[in-house]
Formats: sequence, structure tokens, C-alpha cells
Amino acid sequence: MNLYPGLVALQDEMTEWRRDFHAHPEIGFEEHRTSALVAERLESWGIEVHRGLGGTGVVGVLRGTKGSGGGNRAIGLRADMDALPMEEANTFAHRSRTPGRMHACGHDGHTTMLLGAAKYLAETRNFSGTVHFVFQPAEEGLAGAKRMLDDGLFERFPCDSMYGIHNSPDVPLGKVRAISGTALAAIDYFVVTLRGKSTHGATPQNGIDTVSIAAQVIGVINAIPSRHVNALDSAIISIGMIHGGTSNIVIPETVEIRGSVRTLKPQVRDLVEELFHRGVGHCAAAHGGTAEIAYNRAYPPTINTAAETDRAAQAAAAVLGDSNVLRGGQPILAGEDFAFYLERTPGAFLLFGQGEEDRFRVTPHNSYYEFNDNLLPIGASFFTRMVEQELG
Repeated sequence: MNLYPGLVALQDEMTEWRRDFHAHPEIGFEEHRTSALVAERLESWGIEVHRGLGGTGVVGVLRGTKGSGGGNRAIGLRADMDALPMEEANTFAHRSRTPGRMHACGHDGHTTMLLGAAKYLAETRNFSGTVHFVFQPAEEGLAGAKRMLDDGLFERFPCDSMYGIHNSPDVPLGKVRAISGTALAAIDYFVVTLRGKSTHGATPQNGIDTVSIAAQVIGVINAIPSRHVNALDSAIISIGMIHGGTSNIVIPETVEIRGSVRTLKPQVRDLVEELFHRGVGHCAAAHGGTAEIAYNRAYPPTINTAAETDRAAQAAAAVLGDSNVLRGGQPILAGEDFAFYLERTPGAFLLFGQGEEDRFRVTPHNSYYEFNDNLLPIGASFFTRMVEQELG
């Protein structure tokens, strides 16, 4: 590895920051403590700070002093700050101190890596042009990126390109995935409310059984990707919640089904939504019930632009060695609201490995997930290299 020595020396301090964020998790649009700490640290390093974008978002602005090679060029670097509404099962000293809240996706690490790069760059300013440090709220399903854009992020802080990273437990520490084109999936959410007629369990013939309809509807939903989408395309429908009933002897009036849809191609996304409405509606009607469908197109696919992906891969290779940059490969069917930035400006979103032997391999959104602090100087070095490379 060719890490920046100043960032290697900063690892212990970054670890303290990261573990403090981990112990005090805040969910989307509630990141008041986190954003305040981010802003205070940026200001203490002489970085111009703007608060309140997208609610709790923070933008730091830093201008380089290395000649005029970068001119008026500017790049954006993004980190997400929010945690998840879930209970932590880990028992280490810095586990979550807030019941029902956990940094189970590594956003505490992402925030820390960008802070580390900001501190180093503020000290060295070995670049020309401008870097915008974007600390974003509410990535987890609430589209904080879009909220920041709607608040005028790019109008106030224009970026010629935008870069972000995410930890990846299934990739070894010291390796990076750089996928040009579609890197992550579009993600949509649905709520289906089935309505029938409640009746006593002893007289089902007098009602319309919403539980039975729900079972049939689930079969219809699961058949959409397996029987209506080309097997060479990608479509996943996952049901995560079913609610209905209050008694074991009463057929309920309503049953609610919630889930997500993940696709990679716009035409497949359109097809799945059309089939979903048709199949669920017809199935409920065939059994005498009705279906109210709320289908929300949440995040578009994350599409890395080719030139920027190549340049990000170059920066990663300068830090980790060319053989440790895994170019290309299959997209990932997770969703990311970094996609909203890429609809407006060129850029790339890279996946940095954090797995070490049998540690740090628990997938995100798991109550036993743990971020690898050895990734901190790696990610911070990448961000720093990206700035010095692009604004040299």
C-alpha cells in the first residue's frame, strides 16, 4: 500500500472519531449531534462550512494553493452520516448507546474517512481549484441526496465530478471494486393493503379472507421475476413485512404487505411495476377482495460514468496498487442514493473491501455488523489522492 503517512499517523484519532459516531447513532434527518461534530471539526481546520442543506447536511469548502493548474475546477466528495433503526447485538465498548439505533452499514466509517481527508487536505492544500466535502443525511431509504440537491447543492457548490465510497465486507481489505456503468440497482418500495370482509374463524364462508388472498398475492408477486422477466436480466422482489389480524379466531378485514423491488435496467423496472399492479389487483379481485397499492420509485440505478470511473480507479491504484483494483464485474443489487448525484454530474461510486480473514465480513444491515477501522486510512488516502490527482 502507498498510504499517506500523515493519514496513517491519524488512524488512532480517526478510530476515536468513528467509534464515538458509532456509540451515538442517529437515523435519517435526525443527525443533529453527528452533523454538529462534523461542522465543528471542519471549522477548526480552517474549512469554510455550510450547515443545514437537506435538513442536517453539511458542506465544507476548501480551496487549494498549488498554482493555478486546477483553475476554477471543483470536485465533490460525499459521505453519508445516518444510522439504521435497529438494535445492535455487538458487545464491544463502543456499541450503540441508543436503543433501537445502530450504525449497521458503516456510515460512521464513511464520515470519518472523509473527515480524515479533509483534515489532511486543509493542512497541505496540495491542489488548485476547489473541493466540496459533502456530508449527507438520510441515505437509508429517505433520499437525503435528493433533499440536498433540491436545496440547491450543485447551484451553490458546483461540481465538475462527484465521488463516493462504501465499505464492502465481501471484498478483502486493501482491494477496491470499480464498476463502470450500472454499478448498483434501482430500488423501489411497495405497500399493498388488501381489503376483504372480517368474520369469525368458524364461518369463513361469511367473509372475504384477506389472509388467504395475501398468500395468493405473494405467489403472484414472486412469479413476476421468475416467470415474466428474462432470466438474463435482473429483478428481485423481496417481501419484508406482513401485518394483519388481532385474534387467532377472527379473519381480519385487512392485511398489509410491504417490500422492495430491485432492477438494473429502466425497461425492466417499468415492466415489473406494470406487472405488479396488474397481478396484485387481479388476484385480489378474483377472490372477492380489493388491493390498494402504493408503489414508490425510490432510488434510480447508480450509473458510474466511464471516464470518472477510470480516474477513480487510477487514484485507488496509486494508493493500493493496480493489482488490487478490481475493474468491472457484475453490478450489485443494493440501492444507493448517490445515484441522484450521478443523474446531475459525472462521477463514480467505489466499493472498498474491509474483510480480514474471519473478521469484518458480516454484511451491512445486520445487528452484528462491525466496521473495520483499518479501512480508515485507506479510504482517507483515496479521497486525498482523488483531490490531488483531479485538481493537480
